[in-house]
Amino acid sequence: MADLDKTDMAREAEEDKLVTDAFQHLLDTYLNSRHRKKVDLITKAFNFARQAHKGVRRLSGEPYIMHPISVAQIACEEMGLGSTSICSALLHDVVEDTDYTVEDISNIFGSKIAQIVDGLTKISGGIFGEQASGQAENFKKLLLTMSDDIRVILIKICDRLHNMRTLDSQPHNKQYKIAGETLYIYAPLANRLGLNKIKTELENLSFKFEHPEEYESISQKLTFTEEQRNKLFDNFTAPIRKTLDSMGITYEIKARVKSPYSIWCKMQNKHVTFDEIYDILAVRIIFTPKQRDEEIQECFNIYVAISKIYKSHPDRLRDWLNHPKTNGYQALHVTLMSKQGRWIEVQIRSDHMDEIAEQGFAAHWKYKEGDNGDDAELTEDDGELNDWLHTIKEILDDPQPDAMDFLDAIKLNLFASEIFVFTPKGEIKTMPAGCTALDFAFQIHTFIGSHCIGAKVNHKLVPLSHRLQSGDQVEILTSKSQHVHPDWINFVFTAKAKGKIQGILRKESREIQKQGETILVEWLKKNDMELTTSVLDKLCDIHEIQKHENLLFALGKKNIVLNDKDIDEILGKKQNKKKGWRKFVPFVKSQEEEEKTITVGPGLITVGKGFNKKIPCIITEETLGMYIMRDCCHPIPGDDILGYIDNKNHIELHKRKCPVANRLKSSFGNRILDAKWEMHNQLFFDATIEISGIDRKGILHDLADVLSDQMDLSIHKITITSNDGIFEGSLEIFVHDRAEMNAVIERLKKIKDIQEVKHII
Repeated sequence: MADLDKTDMAREAEEDKLVTDAFQHLLDTYLNSRHRKKVDLITKAFNFARQAHKGVRRLSGEPYIMHPISVAQIACEEMGLGSTSICSALLHDVVEDTDYTVEDISNIFGSKIAQIVDGLTKISGGIFGEQASGQAENFKKLLLTMSDDIRVILIKICDRLHNMRTLDSQPHNKQYKIAGETLYIYAPLANRLGLNKIKTELENLSFKFEHPEEYESISQKLTFTEEQRNKLFDNFTAPIRKTLDSMGITYEIKARVKSPYSIWCKMQNKHVTFDEIYDILAVRIIFTPKQRDEEIQECFNIYVAISKIYKSHPDRLRDWLNHPKTNGYQALHVTLMSKQGRWIEVQIRSDHMDEIAEQGFAAHWKYKEGDNGDDAELTEDDGELNDWLHTIKEILDDPQPDAMDFLDAIKLNLFASEIFVFTPKGEIKTMPAGCTALDFAFQIHTFIGSHCIGAKVNHKLVPLSHRLQSGDQVEILTSKSQHVHPDWINFVFTAKAKGKIQGILRKESREIQKQGETILVEWLKKNDMELTTSVLDKLCDIHEIQKHENLLFALGKKNIVLNDKDIDEILGKKQNKKKGWRKFVPFVKSQEEEEKTITVGPGLITVGKGFNKKIPCIITEETLGMYIMRDCCHPIPGDDILGYIDNKNHIELHKRKCPVANRLKSSFGNRILDAKWEMHNQLFFDATIEISGIDRKGILHDLADVLSDQMDLSIHKITITSNDGIFEGSLEIFVHDRAEMNAVIERLKKIKDIQEVKHII
């Protein structure tokens, strides 16, 4: 017993040292920063949090206090935030996980820290809850709190980054859920706030947990090709260094290597192999300007000097100097041809621009600098960030009925790259790439958007759906007789336009519903009846409409006309379509209906209360028929897959990279399951391959030879079309798994004159 006590004491002492060292490292980092030194306040917050979380451990086994310290470390070291943010990070889980309240925090640490902790508590509640669309609702709360103090979202991103760094301790189904919502929400949000370094790490960590084998493969290839890249970098930059030295510029040249996630995305989107990606290496020139107000001119001077050494690509000059991105990013990008015949992108930026690019526009410029440092009230600068926040507020002011619609609308603005469009008076407006003339109209004003009949782009008349290009001059044409049409929602791109159109349509829909309600009340009154929920339910059942609102809308639009038959049905003079007790339990289907959803096999798995979500679903030849295979991504053995418990408690299978699965992970994370293949090459799965190349005699014979004779595969269908010496075609074949599919693609690529081969589903 004494030995056991000694072991416990030794472990406790070791953990105390671990915690103390971690906090000391945080203090040292803070003391080396430019912020006003409030060590006492930070120490007080640390001691308070340590006591509050005493005895609690994370899933990894370490003391819980290590998490708040790590979040504070990220906020201080990687975002450059000061004492208010560090204290808030240390205290961010206290209210949620202990008996302390926001009032307690306010009394001890002041109203500002309490406000930030309160914001963080609001958006954390229920993140792993059972409710549907929980993450979308949390994201909505997150954006609402941003308008009060953007430090809430910055600390939340720090919290998410540390959770991703320690995700190994979570079960696989939780890993997919957390990684999925990180890619769907937090990485693009970090990008929008200018946190480039953090965005890249969030993407890579998500990729690592969702596709571990592909992540490992790309990482290994990057390691193997490192020496070759270093040699290319040294040879390419040597003459540039010589020129910059002769110009008397203080500079630093860095190699920027494309992240594994970015490489994988390009491989997926362009259907190319790792060896076919040529922009893995980029060069970054970071200089200290001689005069701070001349830094843009100095960027162009460097560009002119290096373009005399190497030929520049005429279509790949990106000027982010005069028109910074909406996250504050500034740089001049130019692509040069190296002596080895490779295009290499060069990014030219000042030290000041580099700091914003790496650590974030929001973290450095939203606070008053000077004596008060981080602790000052927020400044309302007329910056691009506030324009974006204003757009978010507009969307939040018009609440969406569906949390997923809201989340998708926000994502449109988060992910969009940007174009620059001019008004007739020459004012420049930043718009998301892919936007239409109607988006631009709503960007100017809701009234102009809702009465827009067309536009003039570069003085030529175009329809509302015309997509704008960077540099276009746009004049909007309006008419008072014009009204919002439901089909507009299909071609607008921006979250603002979608939100406004949906809001106007909902308002009109409510008016039509009121007319429908008036019609129904008068009809019932004529037949000596009153409007009740029971009557509405029966009418919905008779006309096969799911919601009361839809019934009233249909009545208002005169799509349904009530008659004596409806009275008979309501009064029960005729048998209802759903017999007996089933009509009162709409989610229970008749046996006949149920049989229609049964897939081939012993029957679908039904998830009950005792179902263990932590154990992976094993997909074998025997169990395959127990799962629903969706057409959205068409998974085959060898694909990274996951399971999703649908509304009928059956399990769907999706590829982990499937767009539908991405939405499910970020909104219904509690229904996500781990799934693994254990197939033995007994079953065949259909796969479609697209090919293109230079047309010649015998190409069809060569294709058949590879597929049938060499690989012994069954060909379901071949379609080939030829035009002007170029052929395109598709091959529908049966394969056992992904490995066999990849082997087919590699064999086909070796056929003479075939230029491109890709698997589509």
